Amino acid sequence: MIAIGADHGGYELKESIKKHLEDKGIEYKDFGTFTGEAVDYPIIAKQVAASIISGECIRGILCCGTGVGISIAANKVKGIRCACCSDYFSAYYTRLHNDANILAMGGRVVGPGLACMMVDAFLETKFEGGRHSRRVNMIHDIENS
Repeated sequence: MIAIGADHGGYELKESIKKHLEDKGIEYKDFGTFTGEAVDYPIIAKQVAASIISGECIRGILCCGTGVGISIAANKVKGIRCACCSDYFSAYYTRLHNDANILAMGGRVVGPGLACMMVDAFLETKFEGGRHSRRVNMIHDIENS
């Protein structure tokens, strides 16, 4: 299951991504927001990240106005590797090389068409491992120090 969440700045993009996931038959859990009214993105980021750490969800997608704030908040949760991306290449390689478990995007930066292509790349790409495993382990070491 995929965790998805957004603040008010990413609400419309989240709704477009949800429709895309539904069209592809991909199950998701929506952590909100459920309207376009103002909400604090750290709350949503923490809920999505916690669902991944607990094993309830395997990956996550977060949206705010730029994708930056919500990604910073998610990365405060131990074990989360959230990448804020605004292009297909980065969304693909953050899975392939960094084993990212959350993709963050900006509703005021990325349009729905590109966002859905990025989501596909993020969900379909497997971690390459190899030399990249060593680097991901180094990230874990920093997190645990």
